[in-house]
Amino acid sequence: MNTGKVLLGILAGVAAGALLGILFAPEKGSDTRRKISKKGEDYVEEIKEKFNEFVDNISDKFENVKEEVKEEIREEVK
Repeated sequence: MNTGKVLLGILAGVAAGALLGILFAPEKGSDTRRKISKKGEDYVEEIKEKFNEFVDNISDKFENVKEEVKEEIREEVK
């Protein structure tokens, strides 16, 4: 199974659970809206961090493969 899909599913489940917990809590509407907004901001930050880690990981792998190809070319030219 694709790791990205699993991660997205977990994040969606956590978000849905947090949202339902907040909506069913007996608080004023303004407090609930503030909490929902804060949770949304937290999730956006978490997703940004995960995306940046993913991009960094892919970039590192690309650089490694590029170096390996250059080395193979050097070996073939000799």
